Amino acid sequence: MKGYRISVLRHGMTEANEKGVYIGSTDLPLSDKGAAELAAKTDEYDYPRVHRVYSSPLRRCTETAEILFPDTELCTVDDLRELNFGEFENKSIDELARRKDYNDWLRGGKDARPPKGESLEEMTARTYKAIHGVITDMMENGLTHCAIITHGGIISNMLSCFGLPKYDAKTLSCDFGMGFDIIVTAQMWLNSQAFEILGYCPYDRLPSEEDE
Repeated sequence: MKGYRISVLRHGMTEANEKGVYIGSTDLPLSDKGAAELAAKTDEYDYPRVHRVYSSPLRRCTETAEILFPDTELCTVDDLRELNFGEFENKSIDELARRKDYNDWLRGGKDARPPKGESLEEMTARTYKAIHGVITDMMENGLTHCAIITHGGIISNMLSCFGLPKYDAKTLSCDFGMGFDIIVTAQMWLNSQAFEILGYCPYDRLPSEEDE
């Protein structure tokens, strides 16, 4: 049965990431350091050749796609955007540590919501819409290997909710420009709304003759 492979990758670093500040819906570009790190990773690792890149519409993701997959068609998917942190946006953990609403949110469940923000339950619902749309588009167009460029929270949530084998979301974190390969068949997705987690992406570069 035909399998559809997706390389799910986290965007590069922004200045807010460097400062340890919450950014979800805030549309920041890559920092100079973040762009340079991604360029270096393209020399260090083998990123797959893919038919299409599906990206969060936020600049840190589309700019990552342009660096990692410069000659590949780019399609933005609104539901791949990061969690909206509401009043916690653009604030550090140190700034928020004494706020009761912040600590209540950390201790809360999937329906806990930052003030004027979005709950994990709401993010999971739109993450399902996003991955369903990507898989459907790949199947309809015969695209056997594509990439998704999105955010760390989206990746861990997507893989923990819909991936097999089952992992806790906390074990599915990934560095900037890194992520996981997944594979799905039409039967697996339509019957179970699940995909298989294959391993890490990008791939370690094999030594060439010039390196030997």
